[in-house]
Amino acid sequence: MAQLLVLALLVLAAWRDAAAAETYYVRTDGGDEKQCNGRADAPYPGSGSKLDCAWKSPLYALPTDDNPRIDRGDTLIIGPGDYMIGWGAPGAGDDSSRCYEEAPYDCYPAAPPSGRSPEQKTRILGQGFDTGCKAPPKLWGTQRVDMVLNLQRTDNVEVGCLEITDRSDCVEFHTDDNVRCERDKSPYGDWASVGLYAKTSRNVWLHDLNIHGLAGRGIMAGHLTDWTVERVRINANGWAGWDGDVGEDESSNSGDIILRNVEIAWNGCAEHWQSGEPFACWAQENGGYGDGLGTARTDGHWLVEDSRIHHNTSDGLDLLYTDQSKTATVVVRRTYAAANAGNQIKTAGNALIENSVIIGQCGYFHKKFDMTWSDMCRAMGNALSIGVGRGQKTIVRHNTITGEGDCLILTEGGDKSSTVEILNNALIGQPDFLANGDDNNGELTCGHYANESDAVVNFSGNAFWNVKDDQCFKGNLCGRNPRLTGMEMNDFDAVPLAGSPLIDGATQSADAGVDYLQHTRPSGAAPDIGAIEVQGGKAAAPAAGGGDPATTPERSGADASAPTPLDPSTPIQATPKAIGSIVIASLLTAGIVVGLRKQRARYQ
Repeated sequence: MAQLLVLALLVLAAWRDAAAAETYYVRTDGGDEKQCNGRADAPYPGSGSKLDCAWKSPLYALPTDDNPRIDRGDTLIIGPGDYMIGWGAPGAGDDSSRCYEEAPYDCYPAAPPSGRSPEQKTRILGQGFDTGCKAPPKLWGTQRVDMVLNLQRTDNVEVGCLEITDRSDCVEFHTDDNVRCERDKSPYGDWASVGLYAKTSRNVWLHDLNIHGLAGRGIMAGHLTDWTVERVRINANGWAGWDGDVGEDESSNSGDIILRNVEIAWNGCAEHWQSGEPFACWAQENGGYGDGLGTARTDGHWLVEDSRIHHNTSDGLDLLYTDQSKTATVVVRRTYAAANAGNQIKTAGNALIENSVIIGQCGYFHKKFDMTWSDMCRAMGNALSIGVGRGQKTIVRHNTITGEGDCLILTEGGDKSSTVEILNNALIGQPDFLANGDDNNGELTCGHYANESDAVVNFSGNAFWNVKDDQCFKGNLCGRNPRLTGMEMNDFDAVPLAGSPLIDGATQSADAGVDYLQHTRPSGAAPDIGAIEVQGGKAAAPAAGGGDPATTPERSGADASAPTPLDPSTPIQATPKAIGSIVIASLLTAGIVVGLRKQRARYQ
């Protein structure tokens, strides 16, 4: 009886918690905190106080005095329209100790209160989040506000169906006086430094967000645990897309860090806020940055799948600082990485890269914008850079990789106990951009180079074509034209043509699941070499219900890669715990074990 009573009390407590959750509303025609209580999706009628009507700004729900008017597990629904965030916005500076005219950079919202549990999240959502998010409300920063959305020290939160940006073309500290943001005197202009800032945050779900045009970073987030990011665009932010360095010795992540159906593009570029066109792109040689996604030293199980990472002014996906002394793992699956000015994808430690299209057009920005010659093909421009530690294993299988950097694949670090398995990849070389620029005319990119590494690298079932010194290995397809739809650097298209030797050409058994387009593999007598499995002897086409830019093969040229609107489907949350199990299972299937340390070299 005592046990039954305890159980009944626990159930009652959980019911009370759920019942206590409230829904609040924000509308452009709402009122302030004295006029409305935020509890109804209704406009302020023009007179009266404490009425059941919506607030007119998110800053009334999350005021700058850091005392939210919503509680743990509540939902805030933001209606269509534009909402200013920063000094001068409704609700900013009212009874606040950190937001006032002399400190406009601190006029950012309070962090929402943590949810009651992973199942009872606090929710910040744009109206329409449950019907496809076709017209997300826009939160735009002004007067050099540090961040538009604040998730510091916040757990169990869902944020979805929002556009986060500013209304300025400027970039912080840009070397061009006409582009650099005003920081020294008021008025500073309608710009914000960071779109979403998070630190020490657990169990967060971001979905259906469009974060673009910020003067600094789209997302600055570190010391995270169990984050899931789905259908999110992080484009054309002046310094970086996602910067994971939030402080020395306090940036490492843990748990499952999931990025699915994400686009990270044109970061390191300014954005014309009215048209969305990127311009004034710059990188490290001029004092900028330019990574699409880069972290400080980090732990955690990283999964990046069905995503596009392209036209960033430094590295595309930089997970080279994965902490090899811990349990970190990286899985990159069905991802398109192209035309980033550094390396397209970098991993370290235990990793799996599969069914992806990697186009190392690292010279794309040559003679464009504010990019210098030294920014081209940074870190030698290797398309795929793999760091391994002692006793660790990386598998690279069923990818189509081309590039104009030093090599298509670089491995570094490790010893005889470290293994890299390279299986069933299509490896297509191009003229080496830097070498040819230095008058070494005709030099090609190499297929693979081991830099200061004793790791065991095994090649099997791959196709080598047009690489330096005709590099190839026994057990691989050597010297046969792969016959892809587009073979040139500016017009590369990974789909095999009829008669391609890649079709049914894989000789190495590799359990790589569905292909880049989510088609069944194999289709035919044997799997195809490369990322795309030709179906029924015909050229591949997007999968049923396809057309999503994250899963449609593209050319690497500029005309095919300009920013386009996101068309998210109805949000369906994936369970981070379940996803983490998939990541770990993939690595166990690959035979990956825990390793020790990370090594750095000039190629980084």
